[in-house]
Amino acid sequence: MPEGHSIHRLAHQFGSVFSGQPLRASSPQGRFADGARLLDGHVLLGASAHGKQLFLHFDHDLHLRVHLGLYGAWEFGGDETFAGASSIGAPRRVGEQESGSVRGGGYNGPPAPVGAVRVRLESEHGWADLRGASACEVLTAEQMAAVTARLGPDPLHADDGAGAAEFARRLGAKSAAVGQLLMNQEVIAGVGNVYRAEVLFLRGLDPRAPGRSVPEAEALALWRTVRSCMSDGVHQGRIVTTEPADRGNPDGPASREDAHYVYKRTGLPCRRCGTPVAQAEMAARKLYWCPGCQGGSA
Repeated sequence: MPEGHSIHRLAHQFGSVFSGQPLRASSPQGRFADGARLLDGHVLLGASAHGKQLFLHFDHDLHLRVHLGLYGAWEFGGDETFAGASSIGAPRRVGEQESGSVRGGGYNGPPAPVGAVRVRLESEHGWADLRGASACEVLTAEQMAAVTARLGPDPLHADDGAGAAEFARRLGAKSAAVGQLLMNQEVIAGVGNVYRAEVLFLRGLDPRAPGRSVPEAEALALWRTVRSCMSDGVHQGRIVTTEPADRGNPDGPASREDAHYVYKRTGLPCRRCGTPVAQAEMAARKLYWCPGCQGGSA
């Protein structure tokens, strides 16, 4: 499932290529036909993200909410002026063009839909297709506010300290394990399994410790680490948490094998202390941690 940094990249992408333009909306699959009719012909004012929720804002005060879930994906394409890209979850970089996703001269509109396209949005110069999302609905402003009110603070929003304080409050009010709470979107919005494993390692926290046992100062430091790692993810288009000195090859960009400290490194030596990385189940998701750096035994 795409984590929060990918959804923020999607919001940037939509704002970059569609903002200020009237869009044709359709549902080739048919499942979103009523919603498409509500949006068809209206101007996209902008896009935003809150955790794993994407919102597209239209000029008649209606908003398209999309949660990609495990299988959702947006695909973008258009003519030579359309700085679009396509990927599972989000473009790698705003304005980056992927092979085959941008069509040059002779552009005559989007191709025929392939597969179960839930939503197609079209401008004069490009298009976006949505497939496989777990949620796709048109909301009023009040309904959108109700959705975001149920969520915890988003580390990628402009932070005046209120988000950090609210996260520390919510974390400290729970007896569940901190590793479970980081995946709870009502405690903090946008963190998934990769960031969960990596930020707990970076802070040296045992993922099985109760949330209420984490001192406020450490909770605030954990928030800052999440915010820093996710901001890097927005910039780089991928999750890389390792320092160059902790990689097999410290020169150049991190390889896929060198990108993480503990995530999917079960049994491999910790990059810092050499202890084998442990794996367990927590709330039906795989949990990764280093018993040496984070305390406790496997």
